[in-house]
Amino acid sequence: MGKLEDRVNEILGVESKPNAELMQQKEYKPPVVREEDKEKQDVDNDHKNSREYYYNLIEKGQEAIQGILDVAKEGQHPRAYEVALAGIKNVADTVDKLQDLNKKLKDLKELPKSASPQIKNALFVGSTTDLQKMLKDKKEPKDITPEKFDENNRDTKDDPFKGTPIEGKD
Repeated sequence: MGKLEDRVNEILGVESKPNAELMQQKEYKPPVVREEDKEKQDVDNDHKNSREYYYNLIEKGQEAIQGILDVAKEGQHPRAYEVALAGIKNVADTVDKLQDLNKKLKDLKELPKSASPQIKNALFVGSTTDLQKMLKDKKEPKDITPEKFDENNRDTKDDPFKGTPIEGKD
């Protein structure tokens, strides 16, 4: 303790004892260092780093909440308790985000397993009316892939621009 504190304690008749809690050194934890494992995919590396950041945030939040609760107990002020509750809610939200992160990774890893390997590209080309007719009749869609485009050999029967200056131009 300083000389001034010793003098005041002497005048007041208070015995000066170092507070064990104040004298206790907290272990310093450096921020999470980003390490990439070259053998793993980017998704796995990102998940690992995100998890470490969330755990770090949760730990810091818990320390902050403990300090705020100590202040609230000493001051008995409603606003201090309100701030403490907001901190608790923020830590709880971070825990939820951590759980969502794990669920998203699980879903992402299961996606390739659940996809059918037989379907390469599924594309319907046609109008909604054609689609409704096909679904109603449950028949196979007709193949409308042109073999070779020929400007002079066009089917203009269903051309919506028939009889207009842009007839036959798509």
